[in-house]
Amino acid sequence: MSSEFSGSYPIETRSGEIERLDIQGRAMAPDAEHMLDLIGVCDGWSCLDIGCGPGGITGLMSRRVGTEGRVVGLDMNAGFLDHARSGAAANTEFILGDAYGSQLPAASFDLVHMRFVASTAGDPERLLQEAKRLARPGGTIALQEPDGSTLNCYPLHPSWDKLKAALLGAFSGVGADLELARKLYHVVCKSGLSDVQYRPFIVGVRPMDAMVDYLPSTVQSLRATVLKLGLLDESEFPDVLAQCREHLARPGTAFTMYTVAQVWGRNI
Repeated sequence: MSSEFSGSYPIETRSGEIERLDIQGRAMAPDAEHMLDLIGVCDGWSCLDIGCGPGGITGLMSRRVGTEGRVVGLDMNAGFLDHARSGAAANTEFILGDAYGSQLPAASFDLVHMRFVASTAGDPERLLQEAKRLARPGGTIALQEPDGSTLNCYPLHPSWDKLKAALLGAFSGVGADLELARKLYHVVCKSGLSDVQYRPFIVGVRPMDAMVDYLPSTVQSLRATVLKLGLLDESEFPDVLAQCREHLARPGTAFTMYTVAQVWGRNI
């Protein structure tokens, strides 16, 4: 790994990136809802979504906590937060801040949630310490993190293989861990949370599904890092994207997303 890229989040803020994240969030909403069911989020709760991006699961939380509850979304991208505010309910606010040191009051949330933050920002132990500071005693801390090895397509196609290698290589090249799901339960157990729960899920995608463009659109958002690391040549970039999109549009083609591990426990 080149130290030039270490610690840098490789996703670029480009036209279409908010739409890509919105589609991803909608595809994973049923499993996020199920996790919130199991946690027991209900009227009056105070919830924090760290790394919420252009919305995260703040909308799902908002509907559950009602008018007496409170939802806060935290992110470092001001443009994402502007988008999130535009459609937010009255019980929801969005704050520009650092996941590792938010400056929010200690012990102020019934639920602190992070999705795809520890795997991309790194240092999950440090993130968990900040989450523990923010959660009230007896409150819940929940993480959702990926295992990119299950990002697989059938029928096989070389363009898919090239884009998958570029995606995984771009993240690993900046020090991200897109296989964090494999060890997430262990990491959370060692953090000192009690009653730790573990629920993996995987989303399947067909040509007619909204997530069908996930891999090409994500690699587009990684373009600068992909090219700098030599994972694809600039001359082949548009052709590989086009070939993969053509393959994914064919009837009978399907793929599995990365496995997502949902892990949560109670703050002591």
